[in-house]
Amino acid sequence: MSSKNAVADDKPPATTPPGAAPPGAAPPTTQTGALARMGAMMSSHAKWVFGVWLIALVALGAAAPTVFSSLAGAGWQANGSESVRVRELAQQHFGGNSSAAVQVVVHSDAEQVSDPAVQQVLTEATAIFRGDDRFGEVIAPQPGMSISPDGHTGILIAGANASTDDMVKAVDELKDELTALSTDSIEVYPTGASALWSDFNKANHDAMIKAEMMSWPVTLAIMVLAFGSLVAAGLPLLLTLAGLVASAGGLVLLNQITPISVWAMNFAMMFALALGIDYALFIVARFRDALRKTGDPRAAVAETMDTAGKAVVLSGLTVLVSLSAVLLVPAPAVRTMAVGIMLAVVFVLAATLTLLPAVLGKLGSKVNAGSLPYAKRQVHRSPRFEAWGNLLHKHPWPFAIGSMLVLVALSIPVLGLKVAMPSIQVVPTDAPVRQGYELVQAQMGEGAPGMLQIVAPAAEAQASATAAQATPGIVMVTPPMPAMDDSGYVMLQAIPEVDPSDEAMGGILDRLRADLPSDALVGGAPAENLDLQQALNDYLPVIIGVILALGFVLLLVALQAPLIAVLGTVVSLLSTAAAFGVAKLIFQDGHGASLLGFTPQGFLDGWGPVFFFAMIFAIAMDYTVFLLSTAKEHYDESGDPDVAHVMGLAHSGRVIAAAAAVMVAVFFTFALADPLPPKEMGIILGVAVLLDAVFIRLMLLPVLLRLTGHAAWWSPAWLRRALPSIRFSHG
Repeated sequence: MSSKNAVADDKPPATTPPGAAPPGAAPPTTQTGALARMGAMMSSHAKWVFGVWLIALVALGAAAPTVFSSLAGAGWQANGSESVRVRELAQQHFGGNSSAAVQVVVHSDAEQVSDPAVQQVLTEATAIFRGDDRFGEVIAPQPGMSISPDGHTGILIAGANASTDDMVKAVDELKDELTALSTDSIEVYPTGASALWSDFNKANHDAMIKAEMMSWPVTLAIMVLAFGSLVAAGLPLLLTLAGLVASAGGLVLLNQITPISVWAMNFAMMFALALGIDYALFIVARFRDALRKTGDPRAAVAETMDTAGKAVVLSGLTVLVSLSAVLLVPAPAVRTMAVGIMLAVVFVLAATLTLLPAVLGKLGSKVNAGSLPYAKRQVHRSPRFEAWGNLLHKHPWPFAIGSMLVLVALSIPVLGLKVAMPSIQVVPTDAPVRQGYELVQAQMGEGAPGMLQIVAPAAEAQASATAAQATPGIVMVTPPMPAMDDSGYVMLQAIPEVDPSDEAMGGILDRLRADLPSDALVGGAPAENLDLQQALNDYLPVIIGVILALGFVLLLVALQAPLIAVLGTVVSLLSTAAAFGVAKLIFQDGHGASLLGFTPQGFLDGWGPVFFFAMIFAIAMDYTVFLLSTAKEHYDESGDPDVAHVMGLAHSGRVIAAAAAVMVAVFFTFALADPLPPKEMGIILGVAVLLDAVFIRLMLLPVLLRLTGHAAWWSPAWLRRALPSIRFSHG
């Protein structure tokens, strides 16, 4: 029984709404599209395509090995904020004694800071800093300020005379030399924000590389199962490798123009692998089907690019549009993370539209080489997913209600989600910055590692000191220190009573700023974190609105149908909310923390909602385009919405399932990382893809197509005239 007969038995023929093709109507003829012509050209000139890509990869690949050492290590700040202004004033007028300064903690159980052995270590540390022009004034430990009450711990401060990124690199280069000053009785640990990012970036980089290496064999195994052919399974990895090398080299070159966060490459690696495989799966699966029908590799490439190629382009545009909304956040690290992923997507798209068609055209029937026994008769139209589509057609309501209940239940915890910037717990316990941090806390109090800096006009020095001392939550204020020039500023240090990542820190900062004279500014590392978190919170609703609006517009242009464009956009929110609900249960409440090997911070890292929303929505829309473009192709050909939703699943279900399995495998390998942020990223994105593929793309969205019928594909005449004509069928 054909799918059309199977679905038609369940209900009487639907009426045709205005603007839709009548059931069974022959599709209008169309000219071969630009993508088809381009695909055919790539196939016909494969040697030229290979040559251009080889030159590009050699050129960009030459820069790629230096990507992690070249990129910027800082940038976690809210540009234009009060705390950033304080850091700039500290670097200009106070010898660089800013949040970017490097603090060296020197401790001895046997000797005091004033003893000769400790003084010798401090002298050697001072010499190291004075030999590097990235450091400004070096301030020795001061009694009552940077020496512990028992005299056994002191903090040497080396001022920042360079950008925050250069200060992180300076710590990268010097921290081993500094820690080597330790003796049997004296411990030396570089600490402070610059040291924190140095240690954290290294731990994060090591974790990402380990996860990538673990994901490749798992990915290959899944693709072999999906394609049933070793050659076909290897093509997505070829495409991904080209995208990775090109994006790595591109980021190094872009870093010469403007600082790019090292995190940009971390995310780019993940997305290049996930999306590269996604796109290649879709293209290769369609090519094999077209080749089986035509027997001509060039014609098969043209048909593939005219159908699946359009879906890939629209999917890539959706990803780029979603991530572009993140550029609104005035934080360099956040913006450049988005830039890194966008660059990777551009290169993957370029490889998908040029290199992959050339390879497929050259391979021809050899794409099926190395076929496994079970796959000898495998066709693009999956009988299993066709049967699944018919089951959804016959029983839509149980599946609609069931999937909605699961997603809504998982979304409810998101109402109690808390966010904050990462605490010291994201750094490994054996990292020097964490050891120094915890030592300072033990010797000088919980808030000692997170001193707040107050910069005020000299005329208001005493008033600022009095107000700060009287502020609840401040345990000590240092005497005003005059500027090293004639700027007329003074600096005070205020030590809070709580750990810098404590939830109460925000209230202390707000009260301090409210109590101080109007011309006094408050900064320091904790203030920079809180100002950045506030900026992220402020921009989150704007970013969500922009992503939803642009996502809807792209779907509307692609599908030419308002209702399904709205439904496709709205249901993508469900998997996103459910993923954040799961994240709240795991990372905030600690469910499963022992199994995953981490200590919960009591909150989700602050950049998570902004960035993960954009990433999850981009991935969700990726699958939406694949499913709905395939369904629309069958609607254009048959005019029957029932055939469209069943055959849409039959022809895209296996690819969506395989692509989701690959993505889940890739993301979950990052969950095995030791640092908490990659673990958060891996679990949240992996859960999102799993929920989206199972409950939305393979269940809820097909059911919505079934329930809405012709209305899903209807559009008013004026809208069809206004939109560009896009068809996913070939011929």
